[in-house]
Amino acid sequence: MILIDAQGVKASRPNRPLFADLSITVSDGDRIGVVGLNGCGKSTLLRIISGDLEPDAGVVRKGRGARIGVLPQLPVLPVGTVREAVGHDWQGEAMLDRLGMSGLIDASTAELSGGQKKRVALAALLVSEWEALILDEPTNHLDLDAISYLEEWLANYSGGLLLVTHDRHVLDHVTNKVLEIDRGHSYMHIPANRHAGSGYAAYLAGRIEREEQAATAEQIRKNLAKHELAWLRRGAPARSTKPKARVDAAKEIVARRADAPARAGELGLSLGSQRLGSKGIQLHSVGFSWPATSQNPNGALVLQPFEHELEPGDRLGIVGPNGAGKSTLLDLIAQRLHPTIGHIEMGRTVKVGYYDQLGRDLNLNQRVREAVAGDKGAPSVEDNNLMRQFWFDGDAQFAPISTLSGGERRRLQLLLTLAEQPNVLLLDEPTNDLDLDTLRALEEYLDTWPGIVVVVSHDRIFLDRTVNEVLAIDSAGDAALVRGGVQGWLNQRKTPKQSTKVRSAASVSSNVVPTPAPRVTVTAKSASTLRRLLVQAEKSLADATTQLESLTASVATAGADHALLARLSAELAVAQIQMDTAEESWLALAAQAELQGVSVK
Repeated sequence: MILIDAQGVKASRPNRPLFADLSITVSDGDRIGVVGLNGCGKSTLLRIISGDLEPDAGVVRKGRGARIGVLPQLPVLPVGTVREAVGHDWQGEAMLDRLGMSGLIDASTAELSGGQKKRVALAALLVSEWEALILDEPTNHLDLDAISYLEEWLANYSGGLLLVTHDRHVLDHVTNKVLEIDRGHSYMHIPANRHAGSGYAAYLAGRIEREEQAATAEQIRKNLAKHELAWLRRGAPARSTKPKARVDAAKEIVARRADAPARAGELGLSLGSQRLGSKGIQLHSVGFSWPATSQNPNGALVLQPFEHELEPGDRLGIVGPNGAGKSTLLDLIAQRLHPTIGHIEMGRTVKVGYYDQLGRDLNLNQRVREAVAGDKGAPSVEDNNLMRQFWFDGDAQFAPISTLSGGERRRLQLLLTLAEQPNVLLLDEPTNDLDLDTLRALEEYLDTWPGIVVVVSHDRIFLDRTVNEVLAIDSAGDAALVRGGVQGWLNQRKTPKQSTKVRSAASVSSNVVPTPAPRVTVTAKSASTLRRLLVQAEKSLADATTQLESLTASVATAGADHALLARLSAELAVAQIQMDTAEESWLALAAQAELQGVSVK
């Protein structure tokens, strides 16, 4: 069944065409990723298909009665609480928990950050029924747990899916087609058969083949042009007798040029760095808590005291659930915050460059060249070269920052960070909004960069390629190196009893024994039995969630009482197991009800 059909779509933005004659059809079972360089029009295309924006030309049709769910780049939530935004039923609460928002379930939507709003909007979308989903960067602002869950959810979604994402792991595991936008043209990449790999693999293969064909065609043109040019240059008498059509054709071959590259040269990240001595950064029993407030008189514990040393050449990845204190740790290293316990010792030659999650405070009314020139007023020759290195050439240098895409702004922020020539790079969610080409260039640059790199990221492939150690921070504020990199940490999250921190804490309170909610073995059942079991499973899940939230709140207010924290951590691990078990039972029953066509309302 065709759900969305767009034909001959054309779009542009001020003084800049985006794409023309773009056609795409989304049917049941299609999972289409949209890729392309920053600023090529991916988000614009999704806005056009969702009906939020009129195309310059072309038409978009939707299947009769098809319900289309949309997650825009910057969602707007209704006035009220988070709970009200997703609905009061259990599914909404469970989805908020999966996406790391259960702690703010009663918060006002007006008080949420941009990332929190996007998670709430995504939760509201996923608990509703849609024939098709249109998602713009759904993994931005999600932690690794939530992305892993979303990836699995999307892989099992049976409707039509159209998404923009730069998460290569998601593209590889979710999509079965990829639409590429390149220099105003569009290319659909589809695996040769269902066993031939993902849409992302087909895109990579198709792009390589297209570039090879273009190179071959250009070589043929050059050889033909040489032949025709020699023919044209023969003596004047001979030239006067040449057929006019042949002369015109020869001139056209000589004058023809291959398509200009989408970007001039490689991304010029190699701006140098100041020499880093033998001493880097040492964290001595560093811990942090937010100050006490009237709502929280004991303050909010973020990091338990821990030791770590960053030496020249270190590549450290920081992982953990949302709100665990990953960005806070970067702020401490950058000395934007100061530890409430312990201290940080900086080497004499250390110079920190901080590419933070929100980016620099760019003045949206400035032009790109003004931001790069800074206090100098007008850009220098070096500034102009720098902008070209970062693919801001020609009109792009004069573009107001307000007209740049999210990825282009992030690239500008990266330019300004590296231009300071730091020898310690702190990267907070560096992959947000950057296109695939820029990500690969950044990975290659970091591979040989001589300084210290500390990365907070939800992008598994980026972490695998750029870090050699992973520091995990849990919800209790404990920080510890984990074996097996990102995948090792994800495995620990799936089986928390195997985590070193949880195991050592549990030994303090050995009398605490997990009592998981009963698992439900799902076989064919009558409609009334299924409904009754679902009600029981919902109650078990609600009770387990309440217990988990209560313990989480107790941990946050336990202060520096290590004995209490150890006991609470052990109980928290048990509660997590109980909730996971109850959730599995509920999901299995819900899936069985759907399979049997049983309404659970």
